[in-house]
Amino acid sequence: MDNLKMHTPDLAEENYKKLAAMFPNAVTETINEDGEVVRAIDADVLRQEISAAVVEGTQERYQFTWPDKKKSVVLANQPIAKTLRLVREKSVGRDGTPGSIDTENIYIEGDNLDALKLLQETYLGQVKLIYIDPPYNTGSDVFVYDDDRSISNDDFSERSGQYDDRGSILFDIRQNNESNGRFHTDWLNMLYPRLRIAKDFLSYDGVIFISIDAHELENLIKICNEIFGESNQQAVVTYVRKTSGKQDSSNFMNSTEYILVYSKSDAWDCSPLVAESNVTNRYNKEDSEGRKYRETDLRKTGSGDRREDRPLMWYPFYFNPTTNDLLVREQEDSGLIAAGYKEIWPIKPDNSEGRWRWGFSTATRNIQFLIARIMPKYASGEKYTVYEKDYIDKKGEVRTVKEHTSWDRTEFNSDNAMQEFKKLGFSNQLFPFPKSSALMKHIVYLANCQDCIVMDFFSGSGTFAEGTLRLNSEDNGGRHFILVQLPEVCEESSDAYKAGFSTICDIGEERIRRAGKKIKEETSTDIDYGFRVFRVDTTNMEDVYYRPADYNQGQLQLFANNIKADRTSEDLLFQVMLDLGILLSSEIEETEIAGKKVFIVGGRYETLNGEICTHLVACFDTDITEITVTEIAKLHPSYAVFRDSGIASDSVMTNFEQIFETYSPKTQRKVL
Repeated sequence: MDNLKMHTPDLAEENYKKLAAMFPNAVTETINEDGEVVRAIDADVLRQEISAAVVEGTQERYQFTWPDKKKSVVLANQPIAKTLRLVREKSVGRDGTPGSIDTENIYIEGDNLDALKLLQETYLGQVKLIYIDPPYNTGSDVFVYDDDRSISNDDFSERSGQYDDRGSILFDIRQNNESNGRFHTDWLNMLYPRLRIAKDFLSYDGVIFISIDAHELENLIKICNEIFGESNQQAVVTYVRKTSGKQDSSNFMNSTEYILVYSKSDAWDCSPLVAESNVTNRYNKEDSEGRKYRETDLRKTGSGDRREDRPLMWYPFYFNPTTNDLLVREQEDSGLIAAGYKEIWPIKPDNSEGRWRWGFSTATRNIQFLIARIMPKYASGEKYTVYEKDYIDKKGEVRTVKEHTSWDRTEFNSDNAMQEFKKLGFSNQLFPFPKSSALMKHIVYLANCQDCIVMDFFSGSGTFAEGTLRLNSEDNGGRHFILVQLPEVCEESSDAYKAGFSTICDIGEERIRRAGKKIKEETSTDIDYGFRVFRVDTTNMEDVYYRPADYNQGQLQLFANNIKADRTSEDLLFQVMLDLGILLSSEIEETEIAGKKVFIVGGRYETLNGEICTHLVACFDTDITEITVTEIAKLHPSYAVFRDSGIASDSVMTNFEQIFETYSPKTQRKVL
């Protein structure tokens, strides 16, 4: 049996292994600042291997940097020994039942950097859309400041003074004022590592939308160009957030904000919009079957419209005005001219030689969609041109158009967002500046996915979840969300606290509950309205689990089971799921085998040879006998997990491996 590592991956170590595997001759040893011999990568050898220009030292180059940028990179790669603990009493089932967890939506309370690290292996390449609305760095934003892992716990408690109901330190929060000498640096250091990790969540055809205003727009574009690649910038959307504008110290009333759109690769396709009347009204002709179309000139106009630009698109059509026959030829046909056909070449209005939009083979295949007309400029009938019948429902599809980069829609603005918030029964002073659920629904729609995972790790009041639920209810979609929000404490003097909300998370969770109930009542659609609530917490394991060498034999006996005394079997299960890369939304069945609590995760399924299998079976009880081990093995799990100290006796331990070899030899056996 193997021990589970029970902590997030060390990405720097993984990157080292990748380089070492690719270039083993570049692996060397050196002495670090503590005088210890450590392994390293020889940059000179690596430079020779990649055979490319390497910039180093003070050599000039194009770059975007700021104080502590290197620390931000290190921070993104550093492992953490934390976990996610289910908060069942806050969770809601798919039909809205309080306390149920039969849902695939996830809500996480905690620092989003920790949450992203805990989720990154499990959800690597699994997320189609990420939307975030981070602090805009206006001088009044609240920042999470515990990214500096070098600060001691005592320092944290002194600086923060915030504790949860168990006496644990919550988060060190402060305001980033413009008087701060590190005003931009702190903002960049906060956002950069989170975006670096977020990129790994995106699927190959995934996309990220980021809301921002003018304060940090330029810096955000630069770090996104660096992380996602400048070629993957899809749009910088400008949208009207507040029609009346903001009255502040500026000479202008600011009414707009921005949404940056970056794709993971060129594989992402933005969902088109159904054409509105300003487009469809142009289709003002009908054929004999009643299908609407418009006529568009087949001659190319604009740039590249000359014969020499595309010589193969210079060829003649022949039209018989008496029979209305239209023919196409690769070259001039004098016989058709003699037979009374009009010769039509792509001649420009200035009588110079142009070209068609279609090549000869395309014109031949689609001749039924072409028609000859007298050119408007030559009403006397001297010259003809060819038009395409452009149908509004090509290939049976509804006519669509691409989205614009300028959004001025009433349903997206802040006034509408506040009205939505109030309609859910909240005071307009409860949460400042919520986003519009219509805006969120539109962004989820543009992501172009019907059944996928979508994420927001600055979730605020939970508007993104409401937008996702509304779109699912309209198109019967199977999108499932992952939200992360810092449990920022509501001041006792605030309306939120007086309304019974202790943290921002409480507000967001309640909004999703109310929105789900309202949508269900309005639409009666059968979608997943629930969410499982998790809280970022310290690891379930005692320190001895990670550093047994730091303890002597007498001390080890005090930690025989390696697990903290206040942790439940359910706590252990979810940390195991994270460690094994199993989705937190997986189906969980709780049963009893020989008097022991057993979790079956991922459902039961039948293989081609008729075996009933499951993904994970875990039992964290003590005094486990051969009966329990045997019955678990008969379930043919991909993984079977037990406590290291849970086996009842040495004889059971002796027979443990043989039992699995007999009933389920392919099962990976793990202990903690």
